[in-house]
Amino acid sequence: MSILFSRLSFYIALAGLLFAGSLVFRLSAQDPIPQPPHAPPANPYSHAVAAAGIVEAQGENIALGVPVAGLVTGVYVKVWDNVTPGQPLLQLDDRELQATLIGQRAAVKVAEVSTDRLRGQLLRLEKVTDMRAITQEDLETRRSDVQVADAQLANARAAVAQTEALVARLTVRAPRAATVLQVNTRPGEFVIPGTAQSPMILGDLTYFQIRADIDEQVAPRVKPGMTAIGFLKGDTQRPIKLEFVRIEPFVVPKTSLTGGSTERVDTRVLQVIYRFLCSDSNPVYVGQQLDLYLEE
Repeated sequence: MSILFSRLSFYIALAGLLFAGSLVFRLSAQDPIPQPPHAPPANPYSHAVAAAGIVEAQGENIALGVPVAGLVTGVYVKVWDNVTPGQPLLQLDDRELQATLIGQRAAVKVAEVSTDRLRGQLLRLEKVTDMRAITQEDLETRRSDVQVADAQLANARAAVAQTEALVARLTVRAPRAATVLQVNTRPGEFVIPGTAQSPMILGDLTYFQIRADIDEQVAPRVKPGMTAIGFLKGDTQRPIKLEFVRIEPFVVPKTSLTGGSTERVDTRVLQVIYRFLCSDSNPVYVGQQLDLYLEE
């Protein structure tokens, strides 16, 4: 019985060792490196400078701002709408200013009536021919009273004009002709100036603009007017011929093209701007990334 028990213990221990060995082998084995879902684009030139770029609207995207913090009471456009300069885009709550205007306009009425009354009294006194009825000093005082009333009326009207300008300021309008690319606010939401997320983004889609980042180590090889070809991420079969626009004269820190506010600064880059006209057969969207090759 003891011999049988010892043999059973031996086999159990051996099985445990084999299981532990296989587990260690599986954990130490490296998973095979998966192939990329799309092959990287091939360099079409014998000598070229490679760069990464991001699609922008012509003249850069417009991240719309608001003049003051406030409650959104109306959004007048939606994504893909074409807007004209001065067209209302969104409305902030102006009820407090409208209430102020009621009192200020009433003050203008009071000032107008007071001015008309004092001016009428002055005109009647100036028609008096008997100088014994009124002294010259009283007449000058009446004239001064009219001047003070005129100044008070002008001040009341200026206060109304100032408040009306503040009310008009709460209607956010399109700064130029563009297409609505993104709407990030809804009626009832509270918006604050200077936040990372703009309530609305506009852009001119007549042309697309490519902002390419050239590593500062190869920046001396970049010359104005260089021919360039771009490939959208994941599309290596349809090259996009690009037209040179300009070289930005200021070298900036490079950031990962994630769009986040916490993007990691890696190195410094020279930014080169190209553009192209989008076609229906090869749709491109603002914010997409491209691989660029600049022919030397």
